Amino acid sequence: MAACNTSQSVVRTSKSNQPKTSEPVAQRVKKPIYRPATAKSGGVTTQKSTSNPATNTASSEILEATTRVKVTTEMVLAYIEKYKNIAKENMVNTGIPASITLGQAILESGAGTGPLSVQANNHFGIKCHKEWTGPSIRYTDDAENECFRKYEEPSGSFKDHSYFLTSRPRYASLFQLGKDDYAAWARGLKAAGYATDPKYPEKLIGLIERYQLSKYDAEVLGNDYMAVVPQKEISYTDDSQKYTVVKGDTLYSISKRFNITVEELKRKNNMVDNTLSLGQTIIVK
Repeated sequence: MAACNTSQSVVRTSKSNQPKTSEPVAQRVKKPIYRPATAKSGGVTTQKSTSNPATNTASSEILEATTRVKVTTEMVLAYIEKYKNIAKENMVNTGIPASITLGQAILESGAGTGPLSVQANNHFGIKCHKEWTGPSIRYTDDAENECFRKYEEPSGSFKDHSYFLTSRPRYASLFQLGKDDYAAWARGLKAAGYATDPKYPEKLIGLIERYQLSKYDAEVLGNDYMAVVPQKEISYTDDSQKYTVVKGDTLYSISKRFNITVEELKRKNNMVDNTLSLGQTIIVK
């Protein structure tokens, strides 16, 4: 399982049902270098903006994946179309929102264009570690020539991602959340230690809302779908005061502590509900 940030990816592993082989396949690949882009939007760095990704496919973006890769909106939409049914099936079997699965896959694989996804069908950057005995590929990430799992099909990577979240106790609290509450899931993943990037929830939520991935959650749940207008990225100023959420906090208790209304807290932090996550940083002034 990969955890992603803008400068360095953090990768965790899970058990897999891949068949054992006596001689793992190993390849060496060099991490490509891309020029930095100029502006950011949600979970992507945008070079040319579009108002509707479903109708305008001329824009290009830099996805902060295991590598930084440049993709067009058309490429992202094609990736979603290709893997949406796998994500929906996994949601039925495991309870993990399809929007979360697709959003993480897009972010961490560069919409399927990153070296690991192309050469190893590894869409979530899952490393080998000692329990892995299947095929592998060598790739320079946190260290030189690290071992990453190689799958026969992309579906194996998606299955490993689902197994990782359902088998780790640290993620058990996620399954108490609503299956249609992708924002709470995104914040919960960060709070449970899935990623070290403090902006990981915002990036994931930004992708989900930009590409309207929550409609697949609604399809699985049999709910009506209402498109969400993407939230603006929070901008902290020098005179803003921030607070880190600890166990037992609620929006109401925080509002009393800092003499601010709950509605004002939600407005300052672009929150659509009252959900808080441990370790979450919110603006209180």
